[in-house]
Amino acid sequence: MSASTDFLLAIEDLTVSFDGFKAVEDLSMYIDKNELRVIIGPNGAGKTTLLDLICGKTKSSSGSIKFKNSELTKLAEHEIVRTGVGRKFQTPSIYENLTVYENLEVSYPEGRSVFGSLFFQSDDKVRDTVLQIAEDIQLLDALDTEAAVLSHGQKQWLEIGMLLMQDPELLMLDEPVAGMSAKERDETAELLNRICQNRSVIVIEHDMEFVKKIARKVTVLHQGKILAEGDMDKVQNDEKVIEVYLGH
Repeated sequence: MSASTDFLLAIEDLTVSFDGFKAVEDLSMYIDKNELRVIIGPNGAGKTTLLDLICGKTKSSSGSIKFKNSELTKLAEHEIVRTGVGRKFQTPSIYENLTVYENLEVSYPEGRSVFGSLFFQSDDKVRDTVLQIAEDIQLLDALDTEAAVLSHGQKQWLEIGMLLMQDPELLMLDEPVAGMSAKERDETAELLNRICQNRSVIVIEHDMEFVKKIARKVTVLHQGKILAEGDMDKVQNDEKVIEVYLGH
């Protein structure tokens, strides 16, 4: 393999073992700039572990993760965030007692460090960014609303907005529509299709109806390996995939 790559994210021969159990094994995957990739697979397939490896929460046993041609496997979690990787976990981590506006504002990169927040003056640039992102996540009318009273779906959107404030080039979302109403799921699909205009997004999801609304390219994981990859039709009609899903 050549040292340099045009891919935003290039994962090669990635393996991680926990007490001899290979949660991810010899996995290679490539994500283009501005690509929306959905990762599916049965429980225990290694989906969340893969995101943990990319964001540095878990360290790999072997293999390479290159983001914009820089190796991530040696970096700490906060260093990986700085390179432009944003990660949303399954449970929203928002500041319940702050308003929507304040949640977004405090997520602006200069507002994040303690030192930064002491001298952090919210200027027009920050305000413009907050308003733009609030519109993207459909919370423009709720800027003065305390986050605690938002619906479950709105809290998920707010957390996506908080990540967007950092302007990541790669955004990773772990089951973003779990627990949402049907209407919220549809609106989330529209949201994701909007935000991947100028960044890459990796989504882990179980809800197949939702996947169909956003999927361009789908990667199916099974027992820590890639079982199939391609568009939704190809993956859905793949005999190995059918067997794994129907066999569980």
